[in-house]
Amino acid sequence: MCYSLLVLFGTHAGTPTPFVLFIAAGTSLYRISSALGECDRFRERQDGPSMSTPAAVPKTAEIRLAHSPDSDDAFMFYALATGKVRLPGVKFTHVLSDIESLNQAARKEVYDVTAISFYAYPFVADKYVLLDCGASFGEGYGPIVVAGHPIKKTDLAGRKIAIPGELTTSYLALKLFEPNVETVTMPFDKILAAVQAKEVEAGLLIHEGQLLFSQIGLHRVVDLGQWWQEITGLPLPLGANAVRRKLGPDLGRQIGRVIRESVSFALEHREAALNYALQFARDMDPVLADKFVGMYVNRWTLDYGEEGRRAVRELLARGAAAGMVPKSVSIEFLTSDVSETRLRSA
Repeated sequence: MCYSLLVLFGTHAGTPTPFVLFIAAGTSLYRISSALGECDRFRERQDGPSMSTPAAVPKTAEIRLAHSPDSDDAFMFYALATGKVRLPGVKFTHVLSDIESLNQAARKEVYDVTAISFYAYPFVADKYVLLDCGASFGEGYGPIVVAGHPIKKTDLAGRKIAIPGELTTSYLALKLFEPNVETVTMPFDKILAAVQAKEVEAGLLIHEGQLLFSQIGLHRVVDLGQWWQEITGLPLPLGANAVRRKLGPDLGRQIGRVIRESVSFALEHREAALNYALQFARDMDPVLADKFVGMYVNRWTLDYGEEGRRAVRELLARGAAAGMVPKSVSIEFLTSDVSETRLRSA
Protein backbone atom coordinates (compact mmCIF):
# COMPACT_ATOMS: atom_id res chain seq x y z
CA MET A 1 0.00 0.00 0.00
CA CYS A 2 1.28 3.46 -0.82
CA TYR A 3 1.48 6.15 1.85
CA SER A 4 1.95 9.90 1.69
CA LEU A 5 3.93 11.65 4.37
CA LEU A 6 2.39 14.88 5.75
CA VAL A 7 4.48 16.94 8.13
CA LEU A 8 2.73 19.70 10.12
CA PHE A 9 4.40 22.19 12.39
CA GLY A 10 2.88 23.29 15.62
CA THR A 11 4.24 24.21 19.03
CA HIS A 12 4.82 22.21 22.15
CA ALA A 13 5.71 24.07 25.36
CA GLY A 14 6.37 27.14 23.23
CA THR A 15 8.82 25.28 20.91
CA PRO A 16 8.11 24.64 17.18
CA THR A 17 7.41 20.89 16.88
CA PRO A 18 6.71 18.72 13.79
CA PHE A 19 3.66 16.45 13.72
CA VAL A 20 3.94 13.57 11.20
CA LEU A 21 0.93 11.92 9.58
CA PHE A 22 1.13 8.87 7.33
CA ILE A 23 -1.82 9.00 4.95
CA ALA A 24 -2.79 5.92 2.98
CA ALA A 25 -3.65 6.36 -0.65
CA GLY A 26 -7.37 6.84 -1.19
CA THR A 27 -7.97 8.13 2.33
CA SER A 28 -11.05 10.35 2.31
CA LEU A 29 -10.89 14.05 3.04
CA TYR A 30 -13.15 13.40 6.01
CA ARG A 31 -10.60 11.04 7.58
CA ILE A 32 -7.77 13.46 6.86
CA SER A 33 -9.76 16.28 8.50
CA SER A 34 -10.45 14.06 11.50
CA ALA A 35 -6.77 13.28 11.84
CA LEU A 36 -5.88 16.98 11.73
CA GLY A 37 -8.46 17.57 14.42
CA GLU A 38 -6.78 14.97 16.60
CA CYS A 39 -3.50 16.87 16.16
CA ASP A 40 -5.17 20.08 17.35
CA ARG A 41 -6.69 18.36 20.35
CA PHE A 42 -3.35 16.79 21.27
CA ARG A 43 -1.63 20.16 21.08
CA GLU A 44 -4.36 21.81 23.19
CA ARG A 45 -3.93 19.13 25.87
CA GLN A 46 -0.22 19.99 25.91
CA ASP A 47 -0.27 23.77 25.51
CA GLY A 48 -3.80 24.95 26.17
CA PRO A 49 -6.45 26.27 23.76
CA SER A 50 -5.58 27.10 20.19
CA MET A 51 -4.60 30.67 19.40
CA SER A 52 -7.15 30.48 16.61
CA THR A 53 -10.01 30.47 19.13
CA PRO A 54 -12.23 33.47 18.28
CA ALA A 55 -11.74 36.43 20.61
CA ALA A 56 -14.62 37.28 22.93
CA VAL A 57 -16.96 39.85 21.45
CA PRO A 58 -16.71 43.09 23.47
CA LYS A 59 -19.81 43.69 25.55
CA THR A 60 -21.93 46.77 24.99
CA ALA A 61 -21.69 49.11 27.96
CA GLU A 62 -24.99 50.36 29.37
CA ILE A 63 -25.06 54.02 30.37
CA ARG A 64 -28.02 55.20 32.41
CA LEU A 65 -28.87 58.72 31.27
CA ALA A 66 -31.40 60.55 33.44
CA HIS A 67 -33.27 63.72 32.51
CA SER A 68 -36.57 65.48 33.04
CA PRO A 69 -39.77 64.31 31.29
CA ASP A 70 -40.20 67.69 29.61
CA SER A 71 -40.45 68.76 26.01
CA ASP A 72 -37.15 70.65 26.03
CA ASP A 73 -35.19 67.64 27.31
CA ALA A 74 -37.08 65.33 24.95
CA PHE A 75 -36.18 67.64 22.05
CA MET A 76 -32.54 67.69 23.16
CA PHE A 77 -32.26 63.89 23.39
CA TYR A 78 -34.51 63.06 20.41
CA ALA A 79 -31.66 61.92 18.16
CA LEU A 80 -30.01 59.88 20.89
CA ALA A 81 -33.25 58.25 22.04
CA THR A 82 -34.30 57.30 18.49
CA GLY A 83 -30.92 56.10 17.26
CA LYS A 84 -30.25 59.01 14.91
CA VAL A 85 -26.89 59.46 16.63
CA ARG A 86 -25.00 56.71 18.40
CA LEU A 87 -21.93 56.08 20.49
CA PRO A 88 -20.37 52.79 19.35
CA GLY A 89 -20.13 50.24 22.13
CA VAL A 90 -22.56 52.12 24.37
CA LYS A 91 -26.27 51.61 24.92
CA PHE A 92 -28.04 54.55 26.55
CA THR A 93 -30.95 53.74 28.83
CA HIS A 94 -33.06 56.86 29.35
CA VAL A 95 -34.53 57.43 32.80
CA LEU A 96 -37.14 60.16 33.22
CA SER A 97 -37.62 61.95 36.53
CA ASP A 98 -38.28 65.47 37.80
CA ILE A 99 -35.26 67.67 38.37
CA GLU A 100 -35.37 67.72 42.17
CA SER A 101 -35.50 63.92 42.27
CA LEU A 102 -32.48 63.87 39.95
CA ASN A 103 -30.65 66.34 42.19
CA GLN A 104 -31.24 64.07 45.17
CA ALA A 105 -30.28 60.95 43.19
CA ALA A 106 -27.00 62.61 42.21
CA ARG A 107 -26.06 62.81 45.89
CA LYS A 108 -26.26 59.00 45.92
CA GLU A 109 -24.51 58.70 42.52
CA VAL A 110 -27.42 56.74 41.07
CA TYR A 111 -27.04 57.57 37.36
CA ASP A 112 -24.06 57.60 35.00
CA VAL A 113 -25.17 60.79 33.26
CA THR A 114 -27.77 63.07 34.76
CA ALA A 115 -29.52 66.36 34.35
CA ILE A 116 -28.79 68.44 37.41
CA SER A 117 -29.49 71.92 38.70
CA PHE A 118 -26.46 74.19 38.71
CA TYR A 119 -27.22 74.94 42.35
CA ALA A 120 -27.03 71.22 43.19
CA TYR A 121 -23.69 70.68 41.46
CA PRO A 122 -21.36 71.92 44.26
CA PHE A 123 -22.92 69.32 46.56
CA VAL A 124 -22.02 66.44 44.20
CA ALA A 125 -18.84 67.77 42.60
CA ASP A 126 -16.83 64.95 44.16
CA LYS A 127 -18.94 62.43 42.23
CA TYR A 128 -19.76 64.22 38.96
CA VAL A 129 -18.18 66.63 36.52
CA LEU A 130 -20.19 69.05 34.38
CA LEU A 131 -20.36 68.47 30.64
CA ASP A 132 -19.91 71.58 28.54
CA CYS A 133 -23.05 70.94 26.51
CA GLY A 134 -26.71 70.15 27.14
CA ALA A 135 -27.28 73.00 29.60
CA SER A 136 -30.27 75.33 29.89
CA PHE A 137 -29.83 79.07 30.39
CA GLY A 138 -32.47 81.74 30.69
CA GLU A 139 -31.45 84.76 28.65
CA GLY A 140 -33.58 87.50 30.15
CA TYR A 141 -36.19 85.01 31.37
CA GLY A 142 -36.33 82.13 33.79
CA PRO A 143 -38.25 80.83 36.83
CA ILE A 144 -41.25 83.00 37.65
CA VAL A 145 -42.92 83.77 40.97
CA VAL A 146 -46.69 83.98 40.52
CA ALA A 147 -49.59 84.71 42.85
CA GLY A 148 -53.37 84.51 42.84
CA HIS A 149 -53.61 88.29 43.15
CA PRO A 150 -51.24 91.16 42.30
CA ILE A 151 -48.23 91.40 44.64
CA LYS A 152 -45.31 93.77 44.28
CA LYS A 153 -41.99 92.00 43.96
CA THR A 154 -40.71 94.09 46.84
CA ASP A 155 -43.44 92.62 49.06
CA LEU A 156 -42.43 88.93 48.98
CA ALA A 157 -40.65 88.93 52.36
CA GLY A 158 -42.43 86.73 54.87
CA ARG A 159 -44.78 85.16 52.34
CA LYS A 160 -45.31 81.42 51.91
CA ILE A 161 -44.09 80.32 48.49
CA ALA A 162 -44.30 76.87 46.92
CA ILE A 163 -41.00 75.77 45.36
CA PRO A 164 -40.07 72.76 43.18
CA GLY A 165 -37.12 71.73 45.35
CA GLU A 166 -34.44 73.03 47.69
CA LEU A 167 -31.63 72.04 45.33
CA THR A 168 -33.10 73.65 42.23
CA THR A 169 -31.46 76.73 40.77
CA SER A 170 -34.85 78.43 40.90
CA TYR A 171 -34.75 78.16 44.70
CA LEU A 172 -31.26 79.62 44.88
CA ALA A 173 -32.30 82.51 42.62
CA LEU A 174 -35.39 83.15 44.76
CA LYS A 175 -33.35 83.26 47.97
CA LEU A 176 -30.80 85.56 46.35
CA PHE A 177 -33.66 87.83 45.30
CA GLU A 178 -35.47 87.72 48.64
CA PRO A 179 -33.87 85.77 51.51
CA ASN A 180 -36.78 86.27 53.88
CA VAL A 181 -39.41 84.05 52.31
CA GLU A 182 -41.07 80.97 53.78
CA THR A 183 -40.97 78.04 51.39
CA VAL A 184 -42.80 74.75 51.06
CA THR A 185 -41.58 72.09 48.63
CA MET A 186 -43.95 70.28 46.28
CA PRO A 187 -43.76 68.65 42.82
CA PHE A 188 -43.23 71.31 40.19
CA ASP A 189 -46.37 70.29 38.29
CA LYS A 190 -48.56 70.80 41.38
CA ILE A 191 -47.55 74.38 42.08
CA LEU A 192 -49.94 76.11 39.68
CA ALA A 193 -52.92 74.31 41.24
CA ALA A 194 -51.68 75.05 44.78
CA VAL A 195 -51.51 78.77 44.05
CA GLN A 196 -54.87 78.72 42.33
CA ALA A 197 -56.41 76.93 45.33
CA LYS A 198 -54.78 79.46 47.70
CA GLU A 199 -52.88 76.74 49.54
CA VAL A 200 -49.87 79.05 49.29
CA GLU A 201 -49.58 82.77 48.70
CA ALA A 202 -47.28 82.39 45.72
CA GLY A 203 -45.53 79.75 43.65
CA LEU A 204 -42.16 79.45 41.95
CA LEU A 205 -42.68 78.10 38.43
CA ILE A 206 -40.24 76.19 36.26
CA HIS A 207 -40.77 74.34 32.96
CA GLU A 208 -43.97 74.97 31.01
CA GLY A 209 -45.68 76.62 33.97
CA GLN A 210 -43.79 79.77 33.00
CA LEU A 211 -45.96 79.98 29.87
CA LEU A 212 -49.28 78.74 31.26
CA PHE A 213 -49.92 80.69 34.47
CA SER A 214 -51.73 83.61 32.84
CA GLN A 215 -54.23 81.23 31.21
CA ILE A 216 -55.63 80.34 34.63
CA GLY A 217 -55.72 83.89 35.95
CA LEU A 218 -52.52 83.99 38.00
CA HIS A 219 -50.32 87.08 38.22
CA ARG A 220 -46.60 87.43 37.64
CA VAL A 221 -44.72 88.79 40.66
CA VAL A 222 -41.16 88.58 39.36
CA ASP A 223 -39.26 86.82 36.57
CA LEU A 224 -36.01 85.77 38.23
CA GLY A 225 -34.21 85.35 34.92
CA GLN A 226 -35.02 88.91 33.97
CA TRP A 227 -33.98 90.17 37.41
CA TRP A 228 -30.70 88.24 37.18
CA GLN A 229 -29.84 89.69 33.80
CA GLU A 230 -30.60 93.21 35.01
CA ILE A 231 -28.16 92.96 37.93
CA THR A 232 -25.41 90.91 36.25
CA GLY A 233 -25.77 91.35 32.51
CA LEU A 234 -25.55 87.55 32.24
CA PRO A 235 -27.91 84.70 31.38
CA LEU A 236 -29.23 82.70 34.32
CA PRO A 237 -27.71 79.17 34.39
CA LEU A 238 -30.48 76.75 35.31
CA GLY A 239 -29.76 73.11 34.50
CA ALA A 240 -26.77 71.12 33.27
CA ASN A 241 -25.74 67.61 32.33
CA ALA A 242 -23.13 65.91 34.47
CA VAL A 243 -21.24 62.64 34.08
CA ARG A 244 -19.88 60.34 36.81
CA ARG A 245 -16.19 60.83 37.44
CA LYS A 246 -15.79 57.06 37.83
CA LEU A 247 -16.48 56.60 34.12
CA GLY A 248 -13.19 58.34 33.39
CA PRO A 249 -12.49 61.44 31.30
CA ASP A 250 -12.19 59.64 27.95
CA LEU A 251 -15.63 58.03 28.09
CA GLY A 252 -17.00 61.22 29.63
CA ARG A 253 -15.80 63.23 26.63
CA GLN A 254 -17.29 60.70 24.22
CA ILE A 255 -20.63 60.98 26.01
CA GLY A 256 -20.39 64.77 25.87
CA ARG A 257 -19.71 64.67 22.14
CA VAL A 258 -22.68 62.42 21.37
CA ILE A 259 -24.99 64.63 23.48
CA ARG A 260 -23.78 67.67 21.53
CA GLU A 261 -24.44 65.77 18.30
CA SER A 262 -27.96 64.97 19.53
CA VAL A 263 -28.67 68.63 20.32
CA SER A 264 -27.23 69.72 16.98
CA PHE A 265 -29.30 67.12 15.11
CA ALA A 266 -32.50 68.31 16.83
CA LEU A 267 -31.80 71.94 15.98
CA GLU A 268 -31.13 71.01 12.36
CA HIS A 269 -34.23 68.75 12.15
CA ARG A 270 -36.50 70.89 14.27
CA GLU A 271 -39.86 69.71 12.97
CA ALA A 272 -39.15 66.00 13.53
CA ALA A 273 -37.57 66.63 16.94
CA LEU A 274 -40.48 68.83 18.01
CA ASN A 275 -43.02 66.23 16.93
CA TYR A 276 -41.21 63.73 19.13
CA ALA A 277 -41.05 66.19 22.02
CA LEU A 278 -44.78 66.99 21.89
CA GLN A 279 -45.58 63.76 23.73
CA PHE A 280 -43.91 65.35 26.78
CA ALA A 281 -45.46 68.81 26.32
CA ARG A 282 -47.93 68.88 29.18
CA ASP A 283 -50.95 71.04 28.33
CA MET A 284 -49.08 72.86 25.55
CA ASP A 285 -50.14 73.09 21.93
CA PRO A 286 -47.44 72.78 19.22
CA VAL A 287 -46.93 76.54 18.95
CA LEU A 288 -46.43 77.00 22.67
CA ALA A 289 -44.25 73.90 22.90
CA ASP A 290 -42.05 75.22 20.10
CA LYS A 291 -41.68 78.50 21.98
CA PHE A 292 -40.78 76.70 25.20
CA VAL A 293 -38.21 74.47 23.49
CA GLY A 294 -36.65 77.52 21.84
CA MET A 295 -36.26 79.16 25.23
CA TYR A 296 -34.12 76.36 26.65
CA VAL A 297 -32.55 74.48 23.73
CA ASN A 298 -30.41 76.91 21.80
CA ARG A 299 -26.82 78.13 21.34
CA TRP A 300 -26.20 77.88 25.09
CA THR A 301 -27.17 74.21 24.95
CA LEU A 302 -24.56 73.45 22.30
CA ASP A 303 -21.78 75.12 24.27
CA TYR A 304 -21.70 77.36 27.34
CA GLY A 305 -18.92 79.45 25.91
CA GLU A 306 -16.90 81.68 28.19
CA GLU A 307 -19.91 83.88 28.96
CA GLY A 308 -21.90 80.87 30.09
CA ARG A 309 -19.08 79.66 32.33
CA ARG A 310 -18.77 83.17 33.74
CA ALA A 311 -22.50 83.12 34.51
CA VAL A 312 -22.10 79.83 36.38
CA ARG A 313 -19.19 81.24 38.37
CA GLU A 314 -21.18 84.36 39.24
CA LEU A 315 -24.29 82.45 40.32
CA LEU A 316 -22.40 80.08 42.60
CA ALA A 317 -20.16 82.82 43.97
CA ARG A 318 -23.25 84.77 45.00
CA GLY A 319 -24.67 81.58 46.48
CA ALA A 320 -21.48 81.09 48.48
CA ALA A 321 -21.56 84.69 49.69
CA ALA A 322 -25.12 84.08 50.90
CA GLY A 323 -24.01 80.95 52.77
CA MET A 324 -25.96 78.62 50.47
CA VAL A 325 -23.08 77.11 48.48
CA PRO A 326 -19.84 75.54 49.78
CA LYS A 327 -17.01 78.00 49.15
CA SER A 328 -14.24 75.44 48.67
CA VAL A 329 -15.72 73.56 45.70
CA SER A 330 -14.05 73.92 42.31
CA ILE A 331 -16.52 74.01 39.44
CA GLU A 332 -15.19 71.91 36.56
CA PHE A 333 -16.37 71.40 33.00
CA LEU A 334 -15.36 68.34 31.00
CA THR A 335 -15.00 69.65 27.50
CA SER A 336 -16.11 67.32 24.72
CA ASP A 337 -14.26 69.25 22.02
CA VAL A 338 -11.88 66.85 20.31
CA SER A 339 -9.15 69.49 20.36
CA GLU A 340 -9.30 69.78 24.15
CA THR A 341 -7.80 67.30 26.58
CA ARG A 342 -8.21 68.78 30.02
CA LEU A 343 -10.84 69.75 32.51
CA ARG A 344 -11.69 73.42 32.51
CA SER A 345 -12.22 74.97 35.91
CA ALA A 346 -14.75 77.71 36.40
